[in-house]
Amino acid sequence: MSVQTSPVPGLEEDRAATSKAPAVRPTRRPVDPIYYLFLFPALAIFTLAITLPAVIGFFYSFTNSVGFGDFEFIGLRNYIALFQDPNILHAYLFTLGFALVTVIVVNAIAFALAVALTSRIRFQTALRTIFVIPMVISGIIIAFVFKFLFANSLPALGQALGLGVLSESILANENLAWIAVVIVTAWSAIPGAMLIYIAGLVTIPAELYEAAAIDGASGRQRLMRITLPMVSGFILINTILGFKGFLNAYDVIVGLTDGGPGTATTSIAMSIFKGFGGGDYGYQMANAAVFFVITVILAGIQLRLTAGKASFGA
Repeated sequence: MSVQTSPVPGLEEDRAATSKAPAVRPTRRPVDPIYYLFLFPALAIFTLAITLPAVIGFFYSFTNSVGFGDFEFIGLRNYIALFQDPNILHAYLFTLGFALVTVIVVNAIAFALAVALTSRIRFQTALRTIFVIPMVISGIIIAFVFKFLFANSLPALGQALGLGVLSESILANENLAWIAVVIVTAWSAIPGAMLIYIAGLVTIPAELYEAAAIDGASGRQRLMRITLPMVSGFILINTILGFKGFLNAYDVIVGLTDGGPGTATTSIAMSIFKGFGGGDYGYQMANAAVFFVITVILAGIQLRLTAGKASFGA
């Protein structure tokens, strides 16, 4: 026995009309003129202070200019000489290696401090204040203080303890001077990375740790299964910002080693600035152009590898 149902009057007509109705597109709100009023000054300053000098510098990279006076176009000679200059190649290798090592050291120590300062310990506020102090001190001042320690205090301590390795200043050792640069740079960069990690750790719900503790998870398991995945986005931020900043290392190296001994700790930024004052303006502008391209490529690779993998407490 089959049961036939009769259509509801008007229902089929409504369905047909709905299916044929065009999709409603959201209307675009008109742009408030005040938006352009605030945008124009920032755009003008950015163009005059950054974009225009960059274009002019790129133009001079094809000349033999010394920074003033007459000049001639020499085509790609600066770029060809750049890749044949052992000092420039060493500066690139040192800068990339220094940036890689320092970003690892900074993130490891900053994350450990952030975990400690967000746990249930006494004097949290006071300790956070103490660890943030290096952020308010100029990098050149920090470098000069550590230079005195590495050149005088540490060798004196090494001689008193009979430690041959520490009896001489590592700043005078071509194979060890880079370690001093990493230590000082990390000391000044850790507080900023630590604050970012603290901001990420406080967003993790306490219920996750409580549930994991009830299930019998150890501290290491909670760290690996909860903390690290939840702050992965903040790790990405610190890695990208840190690597970019360390590639431009200048003030700490100038105050600590001035690129020495010899050219052992000469960074790309130092070679560019020294060249400006040494009559190699066009040559170093070519160096700056190559450095800019390499920085853009590295930034693109970082964003490509981490696209969609950052999670800010999600």
